[in-house]
Amino acid sequence: MALLPLVSHFHGDFVLKLLPADTDHTMAQVASSAAENAVGIHIADQPGKAIRARKQGADAPYPLDMKLADTGLDAMDCVEFYFDTAA
Repeated sequence: MALLPLVSHFHGDFVLKLLPADTDHTMAQVASSAAENAVGIHIADQPGKAIRARKQGADAPYPLDMKLADTGLDAMDCVEFYFDTAA
């Protein structure tokens, strides 16, 4: 376990936030942590939809079961979180 500080941008939120994330967590767990600081505070919940994560500027999201340590993200990289409309 190691903490990796990321910059979190949740679509619909107007604030970028620091997200300390555990490198052993899956991207689904990281997305859940990001949601705790945005959903229900600055943006509305969308029950039944998965929260996805992708590196800022990337087209495709990370697989939900991918470990943060395997993403290639570095400290303070910006990660975009969003509700998956296909879910």
